[in-house]
Amino acid sequence: MESFDYDLQSVQEARNLARKAKLAQAELAKFNCEQIDKIVRNMVKAAEDNAVSLAQMAVEETGFGKVEDKTFKNRFASTELYEFIKPMKTIGVIKEDKVNKVMEIAEPVGLLMGIIPSTNPTSTAIYKCIIAVKSRNGIVISPHPSAAKCTLRATQLMHDAAVEAGAPANIIGCISKTSMDATNELMKCDEVNMIIATGGSAMVKAAYSAGKPALGVGPGNVPAYIERTANITKAVKNIIASKTFDNGTICASEQSVIVEEGMRDQVMEEFRRQGGYFMTPSETDKVAKNLFVRGHAMSAKMVGRSAEVIANAAGISIPPGTKVLLGEQQGVGEGYPLSYEKLTTVLAFYTVKDWHEACDLCFKLLNNGGVGHSISIHTEDSDMVMKFAEKPVFRILVNTSSSQGGVGASTGLSPAFTLGCGTWGGSATSDNVTPMHLINIKRVAYGIKDFTENVNPVYSACTAQLGNSSSVSEEQIQSLVNEVLTLLKKRGDC
Repeated sequence: MESFDYDLQSVQEARNLARKAKLAQAELAKFNCEQIDKIVRNMVKAAEDNAVSLAQMAVEETGFGKVEDKTFKNRFASTELYEFIKPMKTIGVIKEDKVNKVMEIAEPVGLLMGIIPSTNPTSTAIYKCIIAVKSRNGIVISPHPSAAKCTLRATQLMHDAAVEAGAPANIIGCISKTSMDATNELMKCDEVNMIIATGGSAMVKAAYSAGKPALGVGPGNVPAYIERTANITKAVKNIIASKTFDNGTICASEQSVIVEEGMRDQVMEEFRRQGGYFMTPSETDKVAKNLFVRGHAMSAKMVGRSAEVIANAAGISIPPGTKVLLGEQQGVGEGYPLSYEKLTTVLAFYTVKDWHEACDLCFKLLNNGGVGHSISIHTEDSDMVMKFAEKPVFRILVNTSSSQGGVGASTGLSPAFTLGCGTWGGSATSDNVTPMHLINIKRVAYGIKDFTENVNPVYSACTAQLGNSSSVSEEQIQSLVNEVLTLLKKRGDC
């Protein structure tokens, strides 16, 4: 009975949040650029001031990742994000083509629903709230149940900072009584105009099935190919830095390392030198059994954990200071557990004959749960980059840490914690999502060609030449074409 009452209360809370946020958004839609920028700046300041405490809350509540890295994420999702989106035009006339006399006017989408993952529970909430308000939208957040407290706290900070700077009350909301019923209610309620979903495949699929526009992201299963011309020391350093960043909880983190036979020993030695531990086949089996539950779903106990924690749980001994665990795999799919996504400090390791075989392997790995997302390549050969650019992904990350590169921290990509996978990955966008994805665009178009006087002569020429005949000869068609071209030249259209 108590559970039933709780579910009813959670659904009612979701409805109330949506109704209040919808009314608030109608007011926010009237704000000008200066007002919106003032609000966003105050939200950014609040996120910056609370970056450490929110990171601590997230680690304490979920057990995932590291405080220092989650602190960086919180700052990246606010301060760095703001610098990127500040010049974006999201209000009023955002573009004018004076030659073709077309004017574009931005309008907000309305009320957004933001689904937040447990792996990045505060940074993703901050990011979604900021890009929502920048584009004059309201947003109601649905947190992951295992990270509800820290996500609620981050959302409250964003709301209070926005209201303090002049935003309408209730413009940002968050479910405090988390339940699937509440999440489903938000997805389907009339007040919500668009869903931004970041989370597991099932949740993203549900968002796309809610009967309204949605921006969702699929999983990443990023292969990292160290090509023969690569700077091996730098490549290994980047991979380890990426995989240990917040203990691998970013979906753009590398999942497999691929090397050619001729450089295998050198790469393995460099990994060992920098803190990598190559597990034996039996150790790999023990770790894999602990990593996954229900087939290929990751165990929450192993997500975002250090190599030491994972090794201890599997009952294997590793050298002090080990940063990542690597297990050799001979194939992809069933029977090769490390070929699946692992949001933690474990990597699959593959050896191939040449780049052709590396290409084939990358294709298989991507289709094993990461299609559309990202691929990483370390090379000094620009032609090789273009060969791998043919893979079915929308982020080809070159000579950088994949985690930081995919979200735009170490690359020129848009700073984002929602990385679209395009239609290949079942997503409505292939972009890193920004405020520009959260606006509707009106177009004012002036007439620039006068058809009132010239359409009739062309039509008359057609009917005069063809008459009412049911059959038309090639000579008649050619004569018609010549006549029409002559008329168009007189008009100056050709």
